Amino acid sequence: MDIRYERSSSVDQLQKILDLQQRNLKSHVEPEEFNTEGFLTVNHTLDMLVRMQGECPHILARSGDKLAGYALCMHPVFADDIDVLRPMFRRIEKLIPKDKPYMVMGQICIDKPYRKKGVFRGLYEYMGSVLKPDYHLIITEVDQQNVRSLNAHHSIGFKDLLVYESGGRIWHLIQWSL
Repeated sequence: MDIRYERSSSVDQLQKILDLQQRNLKSHVEPEEFNTEGFLTVNHTLDMLVRMQGECPHILARSGDKLAGYALCMHPVFADDIDVLRPMFRRIEKLIPKDKPYMVMGQICIDKPYRKKGVFRGLYEYMGSVLKPDYHLIITEVDQQNVRSLNAHHSIGFKDLLVYESGGRIWHLIQWSL
């Protein structure tokens, strides 16, 4: 399987992200699949993805013309734009020194046919390579119920920065040093 990694550059690519996102939102995944397949928490709008892309283009994994997966780049300037992410950004502001620039990985998703084929790791390796000149860390948070995602992040080198409760859920705020 030939996977190509690149930065997002078009509205068509962003629409493909939204299509993949919709199929993997927690509300669309059967509860018995949470542990085996993982799930997404945040439902983005096209407008939000366009604005985020303007600050830092997203990372795509493509197989031919198909979107195999994506990792969203969410610059801290968007800290107040998504309700469920505000607590995460407030905690980051308290924990990370201002002189240590970071990028938040706003969401990662691999389409089912491409799972367990190294695409998750490939997305992060590519993301790290393009962000490294300007950022010291990639930070994200994972719902503790999303065991698959949490294990995948830890397996590639993410470390817990903080584990906390918000909105009745346990979150792992994790970081990966570039």
